[in-house]
Amino acid sequence: MSAVCLMLQGTSSNVGKSILAAGLCRLLSRRGFKVAPFKSQNMALNSYVTRGGGEIGRAQAVQAEAAGIEPAVDMNPILLKPKEDMTSQVIVMGTPLSDMGAAEYRRDYVPSALNVVKEALQRLCSRFEVVIIEGAGSPAEVNLRERDIANMEIALIAGAPVLLVADIDRGGVFASIIGTLELLSPGERNLVSGFLINKFRGDLNLLKDGLEFLEGRTGLPVLGVIPYVRDLGIDEEDSVSLLERRNRVENIGGGEFKLEIVVLRLPRISNYTDFAPLEAEPDVNLRYVEHVGDIGNPHAVILPGTKSTTADLEFLYSQGLAGRIKELFADGTVLLGICGGFQMMGEELHDPVLTESDKYKSQQGLGIFPMDITYSSPKITRQVKALISSHSSWGDLAGINLEGYEIRHGVSEIKTEDMPSMNLAGGGNREIIGLATRDMAAVGTYLHDLFHNDLFRRRWLNLLRRRKGFPPLKEENTVDSRKRKEEAYDHLADVLEENIDLDRLYKILGVKGANR
Repeated sequence: MSAVCLMLQGTSSNVGKSILAAGLCRLLSRRGFKVAPFKSQNMALNSYVTRGGGEIGRAQAVQAEAAGIEPAVDMNPILLKPKEDMTSQVIVMGTPLSDMGAAEYRRDYVPSALNVVKEALQRLCSRFEVVIIEGAGSPAEVNLRERDIANMEIALIAGAPVLLVADIDRGGVFASIIGTLELLSPGERNLVSGFLINKFRGDLNLLKDGLEFLEGRTGLPVLGVIPYVRDLGIDEEDSVSLLERRNRVENIGGGEFKLEIVVLRLPRISNYTDFAPLEAEPDVNLRYVEHVGDIGNPHAVILPGTKSTTADLEFLYSQGLAGRIKELFADGTVLLGICGGFQMMGEELHDPVLTESDKYKSQQGLGIFPMDITYSSPKITRQVKALISSHSSWGDLAGINLEGYEIRHGVSEIKTEDMPSMNLAGGGNREIIGLATRDMAAVGTYLHDLFHNDLFRRRWLNLLRRRKGFPPLKEENTVDSRKRKEEAYDHLADVLEENIDLDRLYKILGVKGANR
C-alpha cells in the first residue's frame, strides 16, 4: 500500500465519524493531498449509485464529494441494507449478493468479505496519497469483536493510526473514552494515537481540567475539541439523525408565508437525503412525522423511499396513516412520492417471489395513480437523466431536465395513456419513471435527488404557493444546492482547521503538511 491511512473510530454509533471524515477529506484536499474515503462495511439505508451503477453508502459518496473525487465502489465494498426481522440485503462491490440474517452473515460470509475489503483498500491506496478510513459503531463491542471487519481489524490491515471520536453532547465523554480503551486488547490499544471530542457546546476553559485528566490517564493527546455545528447542510449517515429533527418547525431564512411540508418517517425510510434541499428553502417548514396525530393539515405530504415498500405500506394502513393521507388528498393537500413512496401511490402491488419482504405477495396501494407494480429481480441501480414531458398539465414544470439516480425493484404498468409523465432522456428511450395527476395534486417518481434539481424544486414549491393564493418566489433567488454543499464542506473544513492540532495530525500521519 502506497498511501498513508488514518482511521476514525467511535466510542459508539452516531458520534459524528462520517461528518468528521468528510471534513478531513476536504481539509486535506485543500492542502493539496490526493485523498479518498473508505469504509469497509457500512450498514445504512441512505445509499448512492456510482456512475458505473454500483450502490454504496451515502456517507462515502459525501466524503468523496468533499475530497473532490468521483465516488467509487472501492470506497465502500460491503453495504448492508436492513430489511426486516434481523435480515439485511448484502451488497458487495456495489451489487446485491443476497439477503442474510445477522448470524448467517457473520458465520458464513465475513471470512470472504474480508478478502473483498482488503482488495478494495489496496486499490484505493495505490491511487491516492491519503485514505481516511471510517469505522463502524464502536471497536469495544466485546460480543461482536471476533468477526468485526469494520474497526481494529481494518486498522491493522491498513497500518492506520486510529483517532477515537467521542460525542460530548451525550454526556459521559471521559468515561466513554477510557472505557473503550479498557476494553481493547493491548495490540489494539497501541493503534490509538489520540482523541477527537465532538459536538462541544460552551466555554472550552471549563473543559481544560477534564482534558488534562484524560491525557494524563491515557498518555494520549486530545487532537481537537470540535464545536457543535447546527444546520451544517451535509448529508448524514442514516435516519438516526431524524430523531433530532422530528416535528421540526424552525428553518433557515425568513418570509411571511411558510409552506408546511410533511415527510412520512417510515420504519424503513431510505435516502431521506432527497429532502435536504427543501430544508434550506426560506419559505419551507419541513417536518418528519410517524404518527397520524402529528400530520396536521400541511400543504404537501411526501412519501419517501423505503427498503421494504410492501412492509411500510402495511404500516401506513395499520397506523391509520393511509386513511389520513387519502383524506388530505381529497381536501386538496398535494402528495409527492419518491421510489417506494411512488409505488405506494399505485393501485395494486404484486410481489410473487417476495422480493420486497417475506410477507406480502399482493397489496392494495393508495390508488392515487392508475398503476400496478410487480416486483422482480434484478435490482435497478443507475444514474439517469430524465425529462418532464410537455404535457400541458405540468404547467411551469413541463420540459424541465432532471438528474438523479434510481435504486429499486419493480416494473410499473400504467393503465391510462396520455398522463403527465417523466421519462428517461436521450437515445429515444421513452421509459416512464414518473407520473402526475392532471391537476398536479400528485406527483410520483423513481428519481432520487429530485429536489437537488433547483429549477424543479422552486417551481414545484411555487405551484404549492399558487394553490394557496400566495405569489411565487423569484427563481433566481432559489437556493443553489450544489453551491450550498460546497460551502458546507468548506465551512466544515474551516471548523476542523481551527480546532484540530494539525501539526500533531501530520506527525501521526507521517507527512509534511506545512508546504502543501
